[in-house]
Amino acid sequence: MRLGRVAMLGIGLVNGSLALALRERDAVGEIVACARRQRTRERALARGLCDRAVADPAEAVREAELVVLGVPPAAMGPVAAAMRPGLTADAVVTDVGSVKAQIVHDVVPHLPQPALFVPGHPVAGTEHSGPDAAFSTLFEGRRVILTPIEDTDPDAVRKVRRLWELVGAQVDLMTPEHHDRVLAITSHLPHLIAYTIVGTVADLERQTQSEVFKYAAGGFTDFTRIAASDPVMWRDVFLSNREAVLEMLGRFTEDLVRLQRAIRWGDGDTLFELFSRTRRIRRAVIRAGQAYDRLPVPPDRAADNGNGEEDEPTTRADG
Repeated sequence: MRLGRVAMLGIGLVNGSLALALRERDAVGEIVACARRQRTRERALARGLCDRAVADPAEAVREAELVVLGVPPAAMGPVAAAMRPGLTADAVVTDVGSVKAQIVHDVVPHLPQPALFVPGHPVAGTEHSGPDAAFSTLFEGRRVILTPIEDTDPDAVRKVRRLWELVGAQVDLMTPEHHDRVLAITSHLPHLIAYTIVGTVADLERQTQSEVFKYAAGGFTDFTRIAASDPVMWRDVFLSNREAVLEMLGRFTEDLVRLQRAIRWGDGDTLFELFSRTRRIRRAVIRAGQAYDRLPVPPDRAADNGNGEEDEPTTRADG
């Protein structure tokens, strides 16, 4: 498989890593990146993520064979509307957003050929963002979920599937609604809990807070890693997938109350049973290749991209 021109709207961790992976495999003729900030465009060019970098979405997608939307969920609709004047009728459009039903609702009305839209979600990432965070092996052995709707062209689905398989991913298909419910518990709720725990620490008295930082163990540092994810994107994720998140949050709250009761009454058997079961689940996740023993870090990544910001954040801490 070799693509002609690919347009990347948003050139952060996910789109940037996809660009690098495609280049390594000589699978693309030209990559055009689109980003609002000049600094982001400059860094994308400097790292070789693209051949050209522009600010106008319509210019970016002109004569593109494939368009990959890599902006926060709330920006998907406006970006789709902005790119429409330059979009060719036969261009396949996909995205890398962490929610799907809302993105389908927001993007489809702006496309000349809605059947050529293949919503997608690579379940891969780190807490870092911006073009300097990109690395070519991000998707190797990881899952990508495609959520075609009833009218999606099967050939377009096959094309996007081949794209992700080419860069080492395993592709699954499901409906947008099912995706949002699954990810609400596997990704969205854990991030919400992480943000909450770190926020609780921030509210502690100054002396206690300093001791928490000083004696932070692995559990807390894992939470702080997740809570370092992009706040703009995660705000959009929770608002776009609110029903599924609220359902899972309710179930988690009930489980937390049962755990609280077991601790209060010294019910060690209940605690041991829970911890043993969850330990088995964690091991199963590792065997399935969906967890790292150590997080991947781009080999040439600087400490940050210069200002701790990304033009269009595109990923979650763990996908």
